[in-house]
Amino acid sequence: MKIAVAGGTGTVGRHVVDVVRERGHEAVVLSRSNGVDLVSGSGATEALQGVAAVVDVVSKQTMSAKASTEFFTSVTRQLQASEQAAGVGHHVALSIVGIDRAPHGYYAGKVAQERLVERGAVPWTILRATQFHEFAGQIHGRIKVGPLVTVPRMKSEPVAAREVAERLVELATGAPAGRVPDLGGPRVESMSAMVRAYAHHTGKRGPVVEIPLPGGMGRAMRDGSLVTREPADHGTLTYAQWLWLQRPTV
Repeated sequence: MKIAVAGGTGTVGRHVVDVVRERGHEAVVLSRSNGVDLVSGSGATEALQGVAAVVDVVSKQTMSAKASTEFFTSVTRQLQASEQAAGVGHHVALSIVGIDRAPHGYYAGKVAQERLVERGAVPWTILRATQFHEFAGQIHGRIKVGPLVTVPRMKSEPVAAREVAERLVELATGAPAGRVPDLGGPRVESMSAMVRAYAHHTGKRGPVVEIPLPGGMGRAMRDGSLVTREPADHGTLTYAQWLWLQRPTV
């Protein structure tokens, strides 16, 4: 089976490509380095010839609702048009748990993406997942006040990107299923505790202090809106186990 991966060089995309190949399928990575521009759609129809399913795990580094919405709207429309032209029969999109409860900032773009997928002509499946284990490292040091490393007060349910990739490939090789059960991690954790563990593991210095972010997004981080609600599926690799498997940078 030929499966295309949009965002195949990213955090979860790399795992999706690996799983596709490990399970005996052919992976097509949709990227600029392979002649495909997902925003403009250039090269996409040609790359999708003979593809049975597309797994969309693209992302964008932004906290702007406008920028996120514009990006995901453009990419989703271009992918859908190219899929139709190439005869692709299944569009699998990775989304985020809780976006309907907190449609702010980056999540606004994911809400727009889901709506386009649901209304599109290509049969679809949407999987929502919680934040990946890598998220703690990504936010460490993003906001500093003198020697202090500040992180948002947040309830998180981190899941291994590899386990998300395995679920996405299972879905891509099956029939379109619409919205499937959310996928979260094995337990709810404090983001500040995760960041402290990451800092200790990697030898990064500076006290870690959690702060409550203002607005609707900050409230959603604190009140558990971004963790799964039953019925949901759960990965098995805890954050502590995942961190132990990572090679320290010191």
